[in-house]
Amino acid sequence: MTAVKRLSKRTEKAQETRRRITQAATDLFIEDGYGATNLQDIADRAGVAVQTIYFVFGNKRALLKELVDTTIAGDTEPVATLDRPWFTGAVAAATAEEMLTAYVPGSSAVLARVSPIMRVLEAAVANDPEVAALWPQDEDLRYVVQRAAANAFVTKPGARKDLTADEAADLLYGILSPELYLLFVRDRGWSHDRWVEWAGQTLRTQLCAAT
Repeated sequence: MTAVKRLSKRTEKAQETRRRITQAATDLFIEDGYGATNLQDIADRAGVAVQTIYFVFGNKRALLKELVDTTIAGDTEPVATLDRPWFTGAVAAATAEEMLTAYVPGSSAVLARVSPIMRVLEAAVANDPEVAALWPQDEDLRYVVQRAAANAFVTKPGARKDLTADEAADLLYGILSPELYLLFVRDRGWSHDRWVEWAGQTLRTQLCAAT
């Protein structure tokens, strides 16, 4: 076996171990809560030694951060949201209508992934101030994404003539929010597809020129 193949197999094994640990952590944080879950619980669920978790992540806070970051992204690739294909494809659309047709499902897919861990994260932040410090406090990264989308949207044919980037960003930020998604899908029992249809229609009404 060549050195490259051995390295590849070790890399694959390490990635699989990391995936099992983050999945076990996700399941236990949702089932029992962040505070009530310890690293030994996670190790037992993942089928690894607890020392492996310390080696890979360092501590429970770092594990939570990776869990949240990879859930938002949808994978472990180090690619920012603004550079992901679903986002770049949407903002490259020719018209405002076409951009929303692509952008709303893409954003909603992120919301669907994030929604199960929202309460976990909120509880962790409330009970451990050091958790909040894991993410930048000087800017709202979700707003940064919506503002970039808004800047592109207002330049497209079909956008409301009086629409400003500020207003567009606020509407995208508010309607495509985890809180609103959870209100409709988790609390009111809407399907994900119904949410996507409603959010898209609402944003078209608010952001697009009347036809």
